[in-house]
Amino acid sequence: MYLDSAKKKEIFEKHGQSATDTGSVESQVALFTYRIAHLTEHLKSNRKDFATARALKMLVGKRRRLLDYVAKKDIERYRKLIAELGIRR
Repeated sequence: MYLDSAKKKEIFEKHGQSATDTGSVESQVALFTYRIAHLTEHLKSNRKDFATARALKMLVGKRRRLLDYVAKKDIERYRKLIAELGIRR
């Protein structure tokens, strides 16, 4: 499986405040980014997988809404987050 509990814990340790910090925006966006990258690679070889394409679009929308929320609340936190994850608008 591409995303097991050890990988999630590693993502949360790196981007959250602790290994069990699953609720912060930074950790959620980092997890979504990892999942988006995985689904994008899957769709490169399976271009007719429309269910996965829909799931990818919904995931990108979720991440976008969270990033918009952070940008509205604290622009410096937003800039740090997108620089850390390599996301650009």
